Amino acid sequence: MPTSLPLRLIQLLLGLFLYGIGAAVMIRAAIGVAPWDVLSQGIALNTPLSFGVATNVIGALVLLLWWPIRQKPGLGTVMNVMLIGPSAQFGLWLLPEVHGLAWQIPTFVLGLLLVAVATGLYIGARFGPGPRDGLMTGLHARTGWPIWIVRSLIEGTVLVIGWQLGGDVGVGTLAFALLIGPLCGVTLPFFGIRRPPTPLAATR
Repeated sequence: MPTSLPLRLIQLLLGLFLYGIGAAVMIRAAIGVAPWDVLSQGIALNTPLSFGVATNVIGALVLLLWWPIRQKPGLGTVMNVMLIGPSAQFGLWLLPEVHGLAWQIPTFVLGLLLVAVATGLYIGARFGPGPRDGLMTGLHARTGWPIWIVRSLIEGTVLVIGWQLGGDVGVGTLAFALLIGPLCGVTLPFFGIRRPPTPLAATR
């Protein structure tokens, strides 16, 4: 994969754009969405905020939580907060809601695959993790708890809050939780930026 700064920036921006589009596709499938999107939906349903703006606000609030756990954001972290919400809102404007399981299931699968590819692209560009991933890894580092416990606690909390606010929880939510990890296990190495080889003399 490319190592030059302009190409890495293109990869970052493409990944963030596709992430928002993938989230919108899953929402239009209407069989359940990712835990953080459930929270964004719930907030949008109970405030004047659109889904995209709610996503931005949540990302910014999560980023503020990095300060007490001593995490340092990168360019990709900030761009994540700024761009995924507008991209998702554009996707919701562009795409109609689908009806009938014969359309809903493949639509959801398409959205899930887009999110997995997008994750590999924007993390693979090596500009820093998204605010939610950074919160997870930061809490893991500060508490010493296993990463799966930290992730489960965070996502379980936002899922319950979003569900209580009216967010869309369904079989798609479970499918996302079970499948996004293995899918990203494929896309992250595929799109990961490879560092240029280091001369042997420089390693001594």
